[in-house]
Amino acid sequence: MCACVVLVVGMVAAVNLAVPLLAASPLHPSAPALVWIVDTYVIVFACLVIPGGAAGDRFGRKGVLLGGLVLFAVGALLSAVAPGVAVLLAGRALTGVGAAAVLPNSLAVLLHAVPAGRRPATIATWASMTGIGGVAGNAGGGLLLAGGSWRWLFAAAVPAALAAAVLVARTAPVSARHDRPLGPVAALLLVGASVALLVGIVQGPESGWGSTLVVTGFAGAAVLFAAWVVVELRSEHPLLDPRLFRIAGLRSACLGMTAIFFGMFALFYVNASFLQYAKGFGVLATGLGIVPLTVPIVLGGRHVGRLSRRIGVDGTVALAFAFVGAGLLGLSTSDATTPYAGYAAWLVVTGIGVTLALPTLSGVIAGALPAAQAGVATGLQATTREFGSALGVAVVSTVSTAWFTAALPPEGRGAHTVAEALARTPRASDVVAAFVSGTDAGLRVAGVAVLVLGGLVAGESWWSRRRR
Repeated sequence: MCACVVLVVGMVAAVNLAVPLLAASPLHPSAPALVWIVDTYVIVFACLVIPGGAAGDRFGRKGVLLGGLVLFAVGALLSAVAPGVAVLLAGRALTGVGAAAVLPNSLAVLLHAVPAGRRPATIATWASMTGIGGVAGNAGGGLLLAGGSWRWLFAAAVPAALAAAVLVARTAPVSARHDRPLGPVAALLLVGASVALLVGIVQGPESGWGSTLVVTGFAGAAVLFAAWVVVELRSEHPLLDPRLFRIAGLRSACLGMTAIFFGMFALFYVNASFLQYAKGFGVLATGLGIVPLTVPIVLGGRHVGRLSRRIGVDGTVALAFAFVGAGLLGLSTSDATTPYAGYAAWLVVTGIGVTLALPTLSGVIAGALPAAQAGVATGLQATTREFGSALGVAVVSTVSTAWFTAALPPEGRGAHTVAEALARTPRASDVVAAFVSGTDAGLRVAGVAVLVLGGLVAGESWWSRRRR
């Protein structure tokens, strides 16, 4: 089950390494297209993961998990052979559908397989795999992309997914089924609302924030999100009952998980390009360059529960946000002359925050719902993670691109990617300097956003305790 988690989460992170190769490839994707190549998988994953959990509850968790792994392999194969951006996006979407079936059912299978006394440790281990998966995606993706083609990344995912399916078929137990509705209308509304929101964010710098496309995107997102709430409130068996968010602990934990992954995947998106363009790292060294982030996750994950019992859940979460926000702000001070050791130290600071946050917030969300809703509970965890990841990529790309284009030399104006700018001007050092300034601006925005959202989470928790 942990291998399945690393596979589907690792794909979220690994594709960020391919961004420079994709930008310089014969596909010639625009800056918004690059974001969609990353985010199509993530947003489909995020929006369908709760229906994926519900499908597992209804049709059998092992069977849905196996079907998800097969869909993941088919989508990865389609992405690997894509002749153009449109087919690549279709492959990424299909891979996201498969991932949405895999992630929630992996934890549901585990919770069914272990005795009640081992469930907290099992949840902590599973949650840690989501963080390790991100780093494994960077390291493994760097190794694959060292061959010089972005297609290798998707091609390698095919046998990995099929091997995982064989292991699941041989080892996973069969669990009881629950007669739960799937809510396809609610799922489609959620997907449509999320895509509309990202259209507004991603297209803003290129089309203009007052353009018809961007305004329609934001307005459409508001309408579709409202429609989703209405449909779920009127449903006799809602897929995700909006009334659940009346539970203060659940609401703040979901916001906290979204914020942590917002910051982490904003970092993953800019880290790959920063190390390649600004530091001159090869793609393999770039993939390994993120490894310091995982050191606290590997060494400290098992100690988080003890710390949480000593200082409380609220104290642990507040400390997590402080470390992640400070780490991102520290990374935003890096430039081409910054020694890698200094960069790595800020990665470790960020990793400490992620280590504190993942098992703590996962435990709060899992504990807020009854065991019969295990699929929906884990789906809610995954939705907040992946939605935060998609928003992090979209926001940091938007900020970085706007800052980058404004800082380009005159002959490079109008370019939205480094590859495009380098083709327009011979002043490579000025292009790299503009890119670094954009990256730093994006990380500053992400760091401030994490700290502000962390303050909201801590403030709501304090207020709910005071009311009680």
